[in-house]
Amino acid sequence: MKHNTCLTQMLLTLLVGLSLLLPAQARELPDFTLLAQNNAPSVVNISTKQSVHRKLKRFNMPDLKDLPEDSPFGELLRKFFGQHGYQMPYDDEVEKQSLGSGFVISQDGYILTNNHVVSDADEIIVRTTDRNEFTAKVIGTDERSDIALIKIDADDLPVVRIGSAEKLKVGEWVLAIGSPFGFDHSVTAGIVSAKGRNLPSENYVPFIQTDVAINPGNSGGPLFNLDGEVVGVNSQIYSRSGGFMGLSFAIPIEVAMEVADQLRTKGRVSRGWLGVLIQDVTSELAESFHMDRPRGALVARVLPNSPSSEAGIQVGDVILKYNGIDLRSSSELPPLVGRSRVDRPADLQILRGGKKLMIQVDIGELPQD
Repeated sequence: MKHNTCLTQMLLTLLVGLSLLLPAQARELPDFTLLAQNNAPSVVNISTKQSVHRKLKRFNMPDLKDLPEDSPFGELLRKFFGQHGYQMPYDDEVEKQSLGSGFVISQDGYILTNNHVVSDADEIIVRTTDRNEFTAKVIGTDERSDIALIKIDADDLPVVRIGSAEKLKVGEWVLAIGSPFGFDHSVTAGIVSAKGRNLPSENYVPFIQTDVAINPGNSGGPLFNLDGEVVGVNSQIYSRSGGFMGLSFAIPIEVAMEVADQLRTKGRVSRGWLGVLIQDVTSELAESFHMDRPRGALVARVLPNSPSSEAGIQVGDVILKYNGIDLRSSSELPPLVGRSRVDRPADLQILRGGKKLMIQVDIGELPQD
């Protein structure tokens, strides 16, 4: 009897343990339903139309001297090309269409999206979740950050909540809402794969890398954290096929909002400028500079009449810190400089001849070229 009682207690303990384990595992997987439901009305579909002029070549009549005079092919070619060749229209106008996404950042109709979604568009149509359509106007665009600010005539629009990309952690769950291939308000989820990614085409954006499924049409859409806050603007994918391959990149929301504020207030973006060309410090270079590890940005060239040349920065200097922020690699410096206020001093810690020095540089404005 006692043996049966002990066995029963063991079975009950095992069942209780399993019942506690299953909910714990379930809690590890987030529920995106409320997040998607609450934020979808703030996300819009963007379609554009653009007239493109094509120049077509003239088709000259082939050389028919080798054909017999009574050849039926010669007569056929003369009818098609004419005696002196057939002239196609020189200018041909075709309509180019594209799809993208965006999200509302103010109740009076300001919308954030990518520059490449709306650039050179003749007409921009914004469609909301309730299937209302608006014609949007471009307030400003910034090619370097791939951010555009557009506006529609509407009031009391649902607005996203702005979060912080700086607080994101690698491995954290994120969610995207957009219109891949025109499928409005598609929801995809994944994790943050890395932060501060530098892409060859964008030196001034420290991208958020995720494995969220992003495809053509998602561009300009928001990237949310689990609190329902926008932490990035989906912008690019790395792909060999043209479709999603597990690597997608989003512009940090801090960068996007700073660009949007400048576009709204003055119609263009001013960026800080040091006037140096930099490269990474390799292990070999770090050893030759007597550094404990590779870090910082090695100055490869100082541009004449630049803020750096006036401050006395030299080729061969290694910039270790910018305004107190340690530089792990050279790619971290351009975004920090770009976000700096023009005509304000910046403190640089550099390594020169084995000694650490502090140099103050008056930040200039990045030239358009």
